[in-house]
Amino acid sequence: MNKKDKKAGNDAETGSGLPETDANLLDKKFSRRDMLRLTGASGLGLLLGGSGVGGILAARQASGPAVPAIAPVQAAAADTIPFYGIHQAGIITPAQNFLCFASFDLTTTKISDVRKLLEAWTTAAAALTAGTLIGSMNDNPNLPPTDTGEADGLTPSKCTLTFGAGPALFDGRFGLAGKRPVSFTDLPAFTGDSLEPQWCGGDLCVQACADDLQVAFHAIRNLARIARGTAVLRWTQEGFQRSGSADPSGGTPRNLLGFKDGTGNPDVTSDAEMRKIVWSGSTDGPAWMNGGTYLALRRVRFRIEVWDRSSLSDQEATFGRHRQSGAPIGARDEFAKLNLEAADASGRPVIPPDSHSALAHGDGSVQMLRRSYSYSSGMDLKTGQLDAGLVFISFQKDLMKQFVSIQQRLSRNDRLNEYMVHTGSAVFACFPGVREGGYIGEMLLG
Repeated sequence: MNKKDKKAGNDAETGSGLPETDANLLDKKFSRRDMLRLTGASGLGLLLGGSGVGGILAARQASGPAVPAIAPVQAAAADTIPFYGIHQAGIITPAQNFLCFASFDLTTTKISDVRKLLEAWTTAAAALTAGTLIGSMNDNPNLPPTDTGEADGLTPSKCTLTFGAGPALFDGRFGLAGKRPVSFTDLPAFTGDSLEPQWCGGDLCVQACADDLQVAFHAIRNLARIARGTAVLRWTQEGFQRSGSADPSGGTPRNLLGFKDGTGNPDVTSDAEMRKIVWSGSTDGPAWMNGGTYLALRRVRFRIEVWDRSSLSDQEATFGRHRQSGAPIGARDEFAKLNLEAADASGRPVIPPDSHSALAHGDGSVQMLRRSYSYSSGMDLKTGQLDAGLVFISFQKDLMKQFVSIQQRLSRNDRLNEYMVHTGSAVFACFPGVREGGYIGEMLLG
């Protein structure tokens, strides 16, 4: 299958025979509206089988269903996002419909085992994002298949796999303490946090995104199988946003409180802006992070039942935006600049200073790239209320100066705090992209 999109992702190695990426495709630009497709999540229960790191040798291409009025090769190209490149895919890639996020704990104490795992994940991810089966033993009746098979015959569905390392990876177990970025630590405690250990931390992470949930689930399931004996799942979370078919216009998605989420994102089509906000450069930290970025994840449960009893005017004052249009209060265009100086006839600010938009914006000098998804984990059996909310994900080149500074402001004064609670938290250093013949994290472990 051919590949098409802008981002090159970092995802899986071990086999061969994968199609080469056309470098020219990496220069493809996307519209701002394409890039504003964000939000989603739910609980991911994985049923794991056998097959270890050594079980991946080659990739066998699976046939995907033809798309009406589109030639098969064209359909495959439109549905595939390049794997190899300078940066990992799944960061400035237009957000797909579904998310499966997984955090792993390493069970080995050998750096060589970690290296083998990342090499195997690289080969597997290259196959998964291309829509091919993992491994060469999928037709032998006497052996367990090297691919679990639930995505056989499905298109790649714009699958991306984004890999990162948590602060715990640099705790001394693997001799990497000297390579830890200076400010890369677990997030500090924020006012109002109610974190639960089962939703926090991890040595390694994989963010799987795709336009089909089964494709994303298949990726995480198989990467977990490959890790057997080297790493185990710590926690997982599924996510969702409205699909492209439900909103052909590609407008900004809405969160589960009914408001558009991601309107104020920076322009990902601007290389200069992404270097300023997202990508770590040669002077920003260790060389192995050059071209990478830092991911902050917060699992935010919404108090939906309380929110649903609030008046529309209270809801809009909480966000500082009109619910229907997404425009700042007092404006009509969703993308109008926030005018925090505007006052009504009585002299009160039109946009409340403690509204979510006003506090998140601040003076406008600090930004980050949001790529969040909604989640629904069913009913809380203790309270009878919905366990649903937001898997907040952001990417930035400096966690402390960007995410932490904004979150400290929000945690103290945000009106939205009345309607939500943060139950999960994790940060990861997302590796630079992968070159053909290389593997995820090669600059760190090589």
